[in-house]
Amino acid sequence: MTSTTTRAAVARTVREAGARVVATLARMTHDVQLAEDAVQDASLRALTAWEAEGIPNAPRAWLTVAARRRALDLVRREAARGGKEEEAIRVQNLFRAEPPDSDVPDDLLRLIFTCCHPALSTEAQVALALRTLCGLSTAEVAHALLVPEATMLKRLTRAKQKIKQARIPYRVPPAAELPDRVRGVVSVVYLLFNEGYVASAGDTAIRTNLVDEATRLAWLLHELMPDEPSVSGVLALMLLHDCRREARLDGHGDPVLLADQDRSTWDQDKIRVGVELLGHGLSRTPDRPDPYVVQAAIAACHVLAPSYATVPWSAIVSWYDVLLTVSDTPVVRLNRAVAVAELCGPAAGLAEVDGIPDLPHYAWWHATRSLLLARLGRHEDAEKARETALGLDANLVLHHGLSTGDVIA
Repeated sequence: MTSTTTRAAVARTVREAGARVVATLARMTHDVQLAEDAVQDASLRALTAWEAEGIPNAPRAWLTVAARRRALDLVRREAARGGKEEEAIRVQNLFRAEPPDSDVPDDLLRLIFTCCHPALSTEAQVALALRTLCGLSTAEVAHALLVPEATMLKRLTRAKQKIKQARIPYRVPPAAELPDRVRGVVSVVYLLFNEGYVASAGDTAIRTNLVDEATRLAWLLHELMPDEPSVSGVLALMLLHDCRREARLDGHGDPVLLADQDRSTWDQDKIRVGVELLGHGLSRTPDRPDPYVVQAAIAACHVLAPSYATVPWSAIVSWYDVLLTVSDTPVVRLNRAVAVAELCGPAAGLAEVDGIPDLPHYAWWHATRSLLLARLGRHEDAEKARETALGLDANLVLHHGLSTGDVIA
């Protein structure tokens, strides 16, 4: 039987390096499914090998070598069946030409542009990104996108087959094609960041490796498209959120609410760069607001306030009104309702929350109602909403917030 220590080491290695290994193998084999299968097989092998031989000094290198060998075995087997020996030789030569633990910095970026190819539907782009880049299981992706697991499995399978059969290239497209891809790519990078910033899986509230990876990718995008407002906006938004990293968890790893965070620990360099990028984004969008630039403006209102008591809620509500003109979604309306509650009181916020349709399966909608009902003294109704929220989401931040009776921040 595999020990807890070994299982934890394998899980950590896959969580921190799995996406990069998949991206590299996908680039070489032109097959996302094969790359994922190879990494999964290598992970299973690691459980046995590491238990018997000990955890290697370089777990990521071990996983990479094992996955590459497994991928090559699968390519050879497929080639023997289909008479595609040239393909097997091509992949073998690629593997030989590249160091076993090479760290090609933009392999993930190539995979993102591949996932966001116009030949794939928006739903497929998002699902593939969550599966391959965030490392979520098919069940977790289905849960995140509110569809049955069987439906999600079919959607992912079709998307991977389409990439393989259409020979969609694994590359960052030339400059002329970038504008048509930027919206999807920016969305994927922000999804990756969000999965790290508020982890929906795993035993930690923050997955810092995903936050760092998303930020690195956003900087690469900014180098590619420095004048694209949504790129400036999403990078600013991520920096203005992540500037609070050190203050978001206490010494026990539990979340610290925004109102209680020590603002002296916030990263001033990230705030300065984020605000500069925000100004750049605003100057590039004089006629039509960009959703990411507007969200960065909201984040700036929070981090530039000297204290929680001086947060400019009126300005934040106004920015949410601007955001609704270009991104009118139930979640944006829920966030605006939170700001309204801070500005005008819990009754006004609750009226806004109850007026939002299409969110009965969204845990944060129930969690927000729970908090506002509690502030209004309706404790029985608040408890019912709290139980519903906890039944819908396993997120540690949500659980902690509800258990302490404070969620909004």
